[in-house]
Amino acid sequence: MRELACDVAVIGAGTAGLAAHGAATRAGARAVLIERGPGGTTCARVGCMPSKLLIEAARAAHDARGTGIFGITVGEVRVDGAAVMRRVRALRDGFVASVFEGLARIPADLRLSGTASFSDPTTLLVDDHTRVAAGAVVIATGSTPSLPPPLRPVADRVLTTDTLFEIETLPESLAVLGAGPVGLELAQAMARLGVRVTLLDPAGAVGGTRDPEVAACAAALIGAELDLRLGATVESAEAGGDGVRLTWRPEAGGQESGTFARVLAAAGRPPNLSGLDLAAAGIACDEDGLPDFNPRTLQCGTAPVFIAGDANQEHPVLHEAQRQGWIAGGNAARFPQVEAPPPWPAFALVFTDPQIAAIGRAFDPEAARDWVVGETAFADQGRARAMDRAAGLIRVYADPDGRLTGAAMIGPKIEHLAHLMAVAVQEGWTAATFLDRPFYHPTLEEGLQSAVRAVAARTGGTR
Repeated sequence: MRELACDVAVIGAGTAGLAAHGAATRAGARAVLIERGPGGTTCARVGCMPSKLLIEAARAAHDARGTGIFGITVGEVRVDGAAVMRRVRALRDGFVASVFEGLARIPADLRLSGTASFSDPTTLLVDDHTRVAAGAVVIATGSTPSLPPPLRPVADRVLTTDTLFEIETLPESLAVLGAGPVGLELAQAMARLGVRVTLLDPAGAVGGTRDPEVAACAAALIGAELDLRLGATVESAEAGGDGVRLTWRPEAGGQESGTFARVLAAAGRPPNLSGLDLAAAGIACDEDGLPDFNPRTLQCGTAPVFIAGDANQEHPVLHEAQRQGWIAGGNAARFPQVEAPPPWPAFALVFTDPQIAAIGRAFDPEAARDWVVGETAFADQGRARAMDRAAGLIRVYADPDGRLTGAAMIGPKIEHLAHLMAVAVQEGWTAATFLDRPFYHPTLEEGLQSAVRAVAARTGGTR
């Protein structure tokens, strides 16, 4: 067995792992990167990028059908499902290739292929070919789609986000299990591409939205495009011809069923931790197998082990995974001296149309009694009306002194407004400070300005 010594060993070459390796190297450490494959990062291979490619195809089809309001007539809009999926894969493969190009720049003797497991807190076994002795270890093993128990009897007929983008063409019908951000995005995209979609979730809200007003608006707007079944619990699945027959229990009781050409499981991605033998590293885990770690330093207990990205389930989004990788890699290189940077404001985006965002303090019905909430709707917003996109809602949260603490939004191009709000929350702006910034007219950003102005009016900060 090969013996390899290093300052930092990073397990996983996804977004967090690559960032951790880079941070450790920049800190002067000799860092080894271990990847069992397939690599290419979740974002580029099966997550952010291929899903946005599908969403953009759906947007093009939807926009083409809606030109009549502008006095523009086009011919019949036809969707070539095979061509849609070929484009998704072609561009996806380009994004993945760019990740591998970056990986190839790491010296070959510092890259290992195989499955790593702990034999003690600072020793890793990589398959049966290499023993790695490290000063510290970063776990960045990512996640894998879960398969809900009712779907296991027909597992060979079920799609996940790891396999969806490999289908040759679009199905005639699709059941999506899970109305979280990923399930919601993919369900709407498929519906706009002409697929008959049923979206089922036992929860009462879509996209993880916690603000009840924004959640209701989102369910109404997006639910108008597909068969949305909130409060529905899938109980069984069986093969039915070439498809799958699902039976579910609605929130109101009783039983309903339907047969679908394909089923997509979008009910979460648990972390890849089971094969690491964390017990050998002396790391305590909870009943779900998740290690106890400091969310700011990312250190697991007192061990020289750090965990970043989807592997810790703290914030399973790319920008957080990348930052966690920087923190974990730097701390591993400096161990036992570790830094605890302040957290970023919570920031979640759902790339549906209209888009959904949540920033900063999450809505809580009890705590919100003491908040100041400023609200504005897009129905009368000038730029949104000009675009024929006048639907949606913004709710901005603040403390009684006017300090902005968070927001929930649904509306056109919300991703841009949400970034403004994230900066405001991070910088600790009051409503008055926010309003003393330039807002060009006519823009969608004026909708956010109106909501903050409503806060200012209630906190004495009106300009």
